[in-house]
Amino acid sequence: MSTEPLLGEWACLGVLYDQPAHGWAVARELRPDGPVGRVWSLSRPLTYRSIDRLAERRWIEPRAEETGGGGPTRTIMAATRAGRARFRSWLRTPVPHLRDLRSELLLKLVFAERLDIDVTAMVQDQRIVVDELAEALDAADDADVVTLWRAESAAAAQRFLAQMGSDTFRRDRRNVSDPMTQGR
Repeated sequence: MSTEPLLGEWACLGVLYDQPAHGWAVARELRPDGPVGRVWSLSRPLTYRSIDRLAERRWIEPRAEETGGGGPTRTIMAATRAGRARFRSWLRTPVPHLRDLRSELLLKLVFAERLDIDVTAMVQDQRIVVDELAEALDAADDADVVTLWRAESAAAAQRFLAQMGSDTFRRDRRNVSDPMTQGR
């Protein structure tokens, strides 16, 4: 399988990165109201398809089985060493397109925070990518609606990344819990 993984596959791998789980538990994390699903959600069938694709890549593997409460036997899956290495590499790679920042960059940042993986260098590299994209948009002669949208998106991304890179943000995040996940 030589194609680049889909974002849903990265999301499933991130859920399994440090905690083995069965497909139902992964799907629960990826529901729209789940801790990861609030950034990138997947239906249960797409979650299971992503898990199958990750197994085909040998980035996850079965670790155990448990009986479901009145349902079928559940297979507990865990990330392999290769899967964990690929996930860390993906996490530390900046997103090349403005259109993917809201989904892919935010997903990377959520997992980096959740798994306590330092992505400071990626955020700095992402700032460079976005600055270059913003410069190219500023130099564009045509001011059509798409160019204007991209320019505004780039400006918002620049502000966000500047805040992500600030010492104040990092210091404040240590003292703030996410209201969406309190009580879980």
